[in-house]
Amino acid sequence: MFGEIKAVAFDIDGTLYPSFSLYIRLVPYIIRHLKFYLHYNKVRRIMHRTAPLPDFYEYQARLMAEDMGCSAAEAREQIKKIAYDGLRPYFEKIKPFKNALEVFKKLHEKGFKLALLSDFPPSQKGDIWGIIPYCDLILGTEEIGALKPSKYPFGILAIGLELEPSQILYVGNSIKFDVRGAKNAGMKAAIIASPLKRIFSKKIKEADISFSNYRQFLDVVL
Repeated sequence: MFGEIKAVAFDIDGTLYPSFSLYIRLVPYIIRHLKFYLHYNKVRRIMHRTAPLPDFYEYQARLMAEDMGCSAAEAREQIKKIAYDGLRPYFEKIKPFKNALEVFKKLHEKGFKLALLSDFPPSQKGDIWGIIPYCDLILGTEEIGALKPSKYPFGILAIGLELEPSQILYVGNSIKFDVRGAKNAGMKAAIIASPLKRIFSKKIKEADISFSNYRQFLDVVL
């Protein structure tokens, strides 16, 4: 099944590091900005269903402004300050999943092209735990103009890697956004999930690979 795969692309949040380790640290921050996040989460749900946009940030700001009762400029500044820049320091204390970096090293050694495709700015994560040097392409869907599960950012990913979608394996932690988005774009899909989720979730079958740790993932791919 994987003989034609020439590139492996990864989501970041919840895929390269455990989500809970970030959420625990964010509790006081979210409480402090609770009003903002109530509006922001509502807007992001809409943005996940929106067609590709020439200026994602402007449209997101306009929706936030309408919901918050402020100007688009004020909404855009709050998003930047709270949702983007404000979260940067928290990632400095987050550690990746065990063997995540090893996966990039091994796949790079085997000649695979490697990429990151994230719904939030990859630059928000700093040096991404030493992974950046092994990547041929790093993309944020917001800059592309559409969030996952739109197949549009996956198409841009394929173009950037100069490969057919069928030659790319995309790795994520969400069936709805990562697996379905990649599959709809013609790619293979892998999902990292807890052993419990793998046992009890029938929907996990939508992925070509499901795994609980990166050593296991590497064994399957190689």
